[in-house]
Amino acid sequence: MTMSDSSGRTVAIRVRLDVSYDGTDFTGWARQPELRTVQGVLEESLSKVLREPIQLTVAGRTDAGVHAEGQVAHFDTAAGLDVDKLLHRLARFLPKDVRVTGIRPVPADFDARFSAIRRHYVYRLTSAPYGASPLQARSVVPCRPVDLDAMREASRKLLGLHDFAAFCRRREGATTVRELQRFDWDRTGDLLTAHVSADAFCWSMVRSLVGGVLAVGEGRRTAEWIAGLLNERVRSSSVTVAPAHGLSLIAVDYPPDEDLATRNAQTREMRTVPSAEGCCGD
Repeated sequence: MTMSDSSGRTVAIRVRLDVSYDGTDFTGWARQPELRTVQGVLEESLSKVLREPIQLTVAGRTDAGVHAEGQVAHFDTAAGLDVDKLLHRLARFLPKDVRVTGIRPVPADFDARFSAIRRHYVYRLTSAPYGASPLQARSVVPCRPVDLDAMREASRKLLGLHDFAAFCRRREGATTVRELQRFDWDRTGDLLTAHVSADAFCWSMVRSLVGGVLAVGEGRRTAEWIAGLLNERVRSSSVTVAPAHGLSLIAVDYPPDEDLATRNAQTREMRTVPSAEGCCGD
């Protein structure tokens, strides 16, 4: 599939990728010289398959060890796009720990990062006395027995629009104000799962939220303590960051096509500082 302008010349089209990866053996999403990253592996594979340089823009730049089940990225290409053929070629070309699960053309206003209205993460823990099972060891974090009701109470106190500076690693000039729209927990046997959703996340925010609430569940802190952290304007040394491998980006929400341009403008207005790039890198 290609697109042409009024003179018949081929023009670039924008393509959305849905991506899943096991972050264990990656140094995060973002391309880094001489390091294995998700972006680097994908761009190299796409560039070879499409025979042109490909640069990806991503919804959330995950940190080293963090996984994704519903990551979203986009790129522009002037090459012919046969979706089924490209999907199958990438399946053969990519390493086993990263998969492109969906490919489709999107409007030119679609931006994987700036068009996003909500990101959804899960964090998985196990209180089993033997720890995580071998098949879960790369994605589930062992913990001590916890008071789930206390953790739910603590999580509810953090919902809403707040300055989450106490839970974020500082980036010069970047805002730490976020709207935390969901933070709750469920239990299936020994498996505990935190569901965390927000308009965006600052660096290390989800893992810090989980670490703080886990301290409440283990009886080391109170729900009032964690609520009080919202009054702080610098990162709190009392919050332990939960291990990276328990975290996974599971979905990103976008508005209807006709609202993409408006959403892009709104997001860019909120995040005009270059260092805010990677605002969602947990």
